[in-house]
Amino acid sequence: MTNTNVHDAAIIGAGFGGMGAAIQLGRLGFKDLVILEREDDLGGTWHVNRYPGLAVDIPSSTYSYSFEPNPHWSRLYAPGEELKKYASHVADKYDLRKNMRFNSVVEGAVWDAENEHWTVNIAGGERLHARYLLTATGFLSQPKMPEIDGIETFAGKVIHTTKWDDSYDLAGKKAAVIGTGATAVQLIPEIAPTLAELTVYQRTAIWVTPKSDAKIPKRVRSMYARVPLTQRIVRGFGSGVLEVLMVAAVLKYRRFKMFNKIAERVAKRHMARQIDDPELRKKLTPDYDFGCKRPTFSNDYFKAFTRDNVHLETTSIERIEPDGIVTTDGKKTTIDTLILATGFNLWDVNFPAIEIIGRDGRNLGKWWRDNRFQAYEGVAVPHFPNFLTLASPYSYSGLSYFTTIESQMKHMKRLFGEVSKRRASTFEVTPEANAEFLDRMTEKLEDSVFALGSCSTARSYYFNQHGEAAILRPTSTINAFREAGRFPLEAYRYA
Repeated sequence: MTNTNVHDAAIIGAGFGGMGAAIQLGRLGFKDLVILEREDDLGGTWHVNRYPGLAVDIPSSTYSYSFEPNPHWSRLYAPGEELKKYASHVADKYDLRKNMRFNSVVEGAVWDAENEHWTVNIAGGERLHARYLLTATGFLSQPKMPEIDGIETFAGKVIHTTKWDDSYDLAGKKAAVIGTGATAVQLIPEIAPTLAELTVYQRTAIWVTPKSDAKIPKRVRSMYARVPLTQRIVRGFGSGVLEVLMVAAVLKYRRFKMFNKIAERVAKRHMARQIDDPELRKKLTPDYDFGCKRPTFSNDYFKAFTRDNVHLETTSIERIEPDGIVTTDGKKTTIDTLILATGFNLWDVNFPAIEIIGRDGRNLGKWWRDNRFQAYEGVAVPHFPNFLTLASPYSYSGLSYFTTIESQMKHMKRLFGEVSKRRASTFEVTPEANAEFLDRMTEKLEDSVFALGSCSTARSYYFNQHGEAAILRPTSTINAFREAGRFPLEAYRYA
């Protein structure tokens, strides 16, 4: 089935990135938008994930659109259901639901050079057309399944954290958690008290620092609602702290290595206050530099390992049997529940998350893998006219995803303003501008912990298969916003 109508734009993904793009396009005068979402509701990761302990891992004050602050966060680090509620609020206030189509699995998109529009292929055979294509599929949208011998033979309950089964009762179960990343840091303390036994299989330890979390009193929330300036001040302070953490300790490692080492000491002292056993502390201490993985915060992760029913296993898994897990030393742990906190697959299947075929038949995924991951200002790619990739290489700025979203919205305003001024039908970033940007970002990464620190054992999703930390934009957020509003207009060709 083919829809012959040509929409102004098709946006793939109804998370915060897709909604931000839709809001900006609406401000720019585009009315005929379609937002295609594979899930049955909006919210992206905050709709898909609902495991126990789910919460934002940076201060709530920074995790929202600056133009749509939320004075109602209940905690300094808001729980996941509040992020879902905020997403629904944004969609309703900006009247985005009318543009959304749920349960629409996009299989791919192809540039139609003759008609100067994109053809989007949807599972089930439907095709629709749009003048512009924007992919907002997120960085963490494709779950990673562990490749362990025998996993398909396990006879008990298997739960991946991205598909949590609320109906399954963990009380009294003997469970294993595979993975000790950011998700596990939130999950393990929540489920440990309920289980009879919990064995945590750790391949890579993670740096964990204290979490300055607390309830936000109602009087403070009321003040935020009455006097928005007060919340903006708090947001500015929180953003400044995150900027120091990311830019100084991670991206400017050459000059500010001491900040990195201070963070490591804070994390080690945090662990020492909660764990007396030196052997357990040693197992939980990373052997890579702070910042090689995304910083993680928790006040009860380490405490969970001091419980009598919680066991840390650092020996590699050899195989999984119908009733348990066998490690390479021959030890078998009998379990009835297997929980996979194994994160997401970014570089094999997520960039891009769908097949995208541009001008002259160029396949974006193949081109990225053959020619390095790259995107001009984190949004545009040569040979892909009228296309913006919002979850892309060198786009993530700062620690709050909303920083990235809003800088991209600013880029869109400048770009589409020039398209309108020229009355152009198409835009496409030039290979020269793209190459210059890639060289500049690569050079800046030479100052980072990724290049100068010890990251080889981190197994961080920041690194692609070529060993490049190509997700993060290695500049300050101030620079990202400045360039979004001042990039050379001649960086694009207009026709």
